[in-house]
Amino acid sequence: MAAPSDSAVMEFAVNLSCEGCVKSVKDSLKEVNGVKSVHVDLAKDQVVVESTLTSAQVQSLIERTGKTAVLQGYGGINETPLESGVVQLNAGDKNIQGVIRLVQSNPSKCIIDGTIDGLPKGKHKLYIHELGDISQDCDSCGNILGALSQQTEKPLGDLGEIDVASDGRADFRLTNERIKVWEMIGRSIVVHRGSQDCPNPDIRPKLSCGIIARSAGLFQNSAKKICSCDGVTIWDERNVPAAGPSRKSKI
Repeated sequence: MAAPSDSAVMEFAVNLSCEGCVKSVKDSLKEVNGVKSVHVDLAKDQVVVESTLTSAQVQSLIERTGKTAVLQGYGGINETPLESGVVQLNAGDKNIQGVIRLVQSNPSKCIIDGTIDGLPKGKHKLYIHELGDISQDCDSCGNILGALSQQTEKPLGDLGEIDVASDGRADFRLTNERIKVWEMIGRSIVVHRGSQDCPNPDIRPKLSCGIIARSAGLFQNSAKKICSCDGVTIWDERNVPAAGPSRKSKI
């Protein structure tokens, strides 16, 4: 039976060593609300999970077993040549770091999954901007994609609101039926402070931003890289502060 269109499949590289490890990983995900299926391959050190949870939530469940888990691929159900994208937030406030992934789960729905650290507590907004230019930090990203033609409409680049906890972390999963990932590659995502809609949301302070790069989809990341443009292997990437200066990356 076909899975709901807002489900995603996540491929994790996990340091498995025995059948006991396989059982413990399966048990950690068993009967968890939002987890649809789990496949563990001991020979490949691979865990594949179909879920409506965020990738960070699934990773945390796996790592409760004491195993290291790193997201290696992210895609839609019965994935075809639909594209995936990834954004590393590395411009703007240097205390804010994180990773956002976009996957076209089907031709009409995009899933936006991310973890960001170092943000002010409260609600903020994510927008896609027209340009993938961070030469002047977020000020060179151009306008929000799809400027308002009527004040009652949201711009195309409005991805929605994220809620930041008191520790500065936002762990989120949004869906969008207006954008196509393959049309967003090369643009940028900007985190804007505050959440209320206004006639000109681009005047809100820009907290952090990064360029949308093409990412490896499911079972395509044989070189174990975060994205096709990143020369750092996923195991080394855990030592890069991509989600906070004082913790290992949770991507």
